Amino acid sequence: MSFKAPVGQIEFILGHIVPFAEVAATDLYGEATPETASAILTEAGKLASNVLAPLNANGDHTPARLENGRVRSSPGYAEGFRAIAEGGWIGLAANPEHGGMGLPQALNMAVSEMMAGACLALQLNPLLTQGQIEALEHHASDELKALYLPRLIAGEWSGTMNLTEPGAGSDVGALVSKAEPNGDGTYAVSGQKIFITWGDSDVTENVCHLVLARLPDGAKGTRGISLFMVPKLIPDADGRPGVANSLKVVSLEEKLGIHGSPTCVLSFEGATGWLVGEEHKGMAAMFTMMNCARLGVGMQGVGVAEAALQKAVDYATERQQMGPIIRHPDVRRMLACARAEIFAARAIGLACATAIDLSRATGDAHHAARAAFLTPIAKAYGTDTGCRVADMAVQVHGGMGYVEETGAAQYLRDVRITPIYEGTNGIQAMDLVGRKLADGGEAAMRLLDEVLDGAKTAQADHGELANHVWQAAETLREATQTLLERDQQQRFAGAVPYLTAFARVLGAHFHLRAARVGGTDHVALARIHITRVLPHYAGDLAEALAEAGDLEALSDSVMAGEFGA
Repeated sequence: MSFKAPVGQIEFILGHIVPFAEVAATDLYGEATPETASAILTEAGKLASNVLAPLNANGDHTPARLENGRVRSSPGYAEGFRAIAEGGWIGLAANPEHGGMGLPQALNMAVSEMMAGACLALQLNPLLTQGQIEALEHHASDELKALYLPRLIAGEWSGTMNLTEPGAGSDVGALVSKAEPNGDGTYAVSGQKIFITWGDSDVTENVCHLVLARLPDGAKGTRGISLFMVPKLIPDADGRPGVANSLKVVSLEEKLGIHGSPTCVLSFEGATGWLVGEEHKGMAAMFTMMNCARLGVGMQGVGVAEAALQKAVDYATERQQMGPIIRHPDVRRMLACARAEIFAARAIGLACATAIDLSRATGDAHHAARAAFLTPIAKAYGTDTGCRVADMAVQVHGGMGYVEETGAAQYLRDVRITPIYEGTNGIQAMDLVGRKLADGGEAAMRLLDEVLDGAKTAQADHGELANHVWQAAETLREATQTLLERDQQQRFAGAVPYLTAFARVLGAHFHLRAARVGGTDHVALARIHITRVLPHYAGDLAEALAEAGDLEALSDSVMAGEFGA
């Protein structure tokens, strides 16, 4: 069986689990009627299943390559990208003023998930372009918007994000790239950037780089960084790609997975750039792009998990060992728990997207706070779920999963990058217990109130399941209060298990809601999650609340294994 886009599952969540109807009821998103949403998801599903999925193995077997300074894409990728562009999918949520459809992020994220499940390496290109569109819409001058946005939205040009340098990864403020004013409104940008996804391409006419660099009077650290648009080909007076800019692809990284996505080392050698936003305020503009991409990466994890699970179920149905192995209790346990976690991760991601939509449509600060709080959870839990499910899929295949013939291993290799890029999941967890609890826990408590209220409502029909969810939410509330009383460094030591516990409780909440409004299958799946996945929250919280001093008490020499009896 080839990949089948999960249109029905997504429609159920949008229709019954997250407040998409509230989004469609706003003036801003009034065109997102149920009929329109269904039509969009159906067509995107066809594109993912029929056009993109057949390209997935191509990128793995025939990676992108560098020839004479130019990147050559994997077989079929150019045609696949054109299908994405010509369908208008890149501009699904972009401003109609520049050619976008202006539809909700919830639909955009659903479409992104399906495309990522079909072919992650190719889907990375439009994902980064969409993030660049978002950054330009919010921060660029009118002139830059008029020149770049229509072409990015149409898929004629593609966009990249240039943060990381050899000496500046998570510590972006350590970057050494510089920008010198040219005296004519442009800047000469110099420096080297690494890990640049789709940093060069033959699938579009031009590649547009958003580059962080420091002006001569820029202060040290992140507060002195500015953002620049540095195109590969400098547009001429008519807006067409003109002369080559002073930048080059030094090399392509050889990676564990996503071989069809060219990950470039780029050298900027006095390249011509244009300031985006205000001087020294580049991080604010770049974070606009990164926040959009972080939710998108979370949905990438969900998409690959879906594809890997489909492959595992297909194999387990056909593989005979005293009957089909899908009937073996442990195999069935693995598949059932994977399906439950995918539902939970997908619901969390779409809940985050609808919060973003409601924030934009209403200006309500509570929706903005909810979106901000859910973003690191959606990114981390979605990608962790992708890794767990892809690993499980290899296990279900047994020895055939470890060889390349079945294709199961590719999902595990490809998805492994998602907990790393766009801010590692450790960084996401630190953000959650740091910035996102800086409101005194208000956003967290609002979410937990909803979980508790939902459990009370479900008590009449699903008492046992509701009791489990209520108890988990109450325990999480107490743990959150304990964390609020600790200093930031103590919180950081337990940040990752705390985020995981929060995700498990939210996932159980959405499953319980599905059990109330869905059929017997939804009740059965909710039971799997609440009785087999949710209980791990207790161990997560025990670790989250463990004393941070225990970690410091363990010497570096012990970490390195340099100790005896």
